[in-house]
Amino acid sequence: MTSPPVEELAETFVELVDNLVDEFELADVLSLLADRCVRLLDVTAAGSLLVDRGGRRQGTGGSDAESSRLCLLEDGPGHECYRSGEQVHSTDLVAAARWPEFSARAVAAGFLSVHALPLRSRGEALGGLLLLRSERGMLDKASLRVAQALADVTATGLVQARSLRRQADLAAQLQHALTSRVVIEQAKGVVAERLRVGVDAAFNALRRHARSTNTRMTDLAMAVVNGDFEIDRLRWR
Repeated sequence: MTSPPVEELAETFVELVDNLVDEFELADVLSLLADRCVRLLDVTAAGSLLVDRGGRRQGTGGSDAESSRLCLLEDGPGHECYRSGEQVHSTDLVAAARWPEFSARAVAAGFLSVHALPLRSRGEALGGLLLLRSERGMLDKASLRVAQALADVTATGLVQARSLRRQADLAAQLQHALTSRVVIEQAKGVVAERLRVGVDAAFNALRRHARSTNTRMTDLAMAVVNGDFEIDRLRWR
């Protein structure tokens, strides 16, 4: 098979990266990778699998339902290439004894050969990409290079997207903590002034009420600042 047109290949890379911004569904990204492999390469179906460092499945996607199910089989090329970090090939699944359950199910679905490529980022395997064919034989080297490049771009994009999400979550947590601290300080001042007590006594009164009513301290402080809480209800002695 000749290599896919450069324009179509470039559009595919852009599409994969574009689908990894903002809020994305992992299954959608993995299915997109599989679909584009079928469109660009001489393969009948494709499936992709993402695994965490503990070996637990995080998500799968396929060009069809059967390819997605085949990705799930731990006794199969997808998990093998993930564990080894290397490409795995079987040019004749009928004669292969390597993965008995996988081979039987794949042949029953009409697939006679399979190529598994690692989803990897900076040398670390994150999962596997299955390329299934309805004919025996080896996929040409150019197609394998294209498929590996697509897998690598997807894996790297997933790692970067996760990193950005973690940074955003951390920033949100820090901002929430800062906002909570400011509101509590404001509430302490309001209570101290109203009850004519020190700020430490005001804080103790707020904390005592929050604990006795199972109320979040920040929520109570906000109600005090907004005038939605009757300060005379507080016990400060």
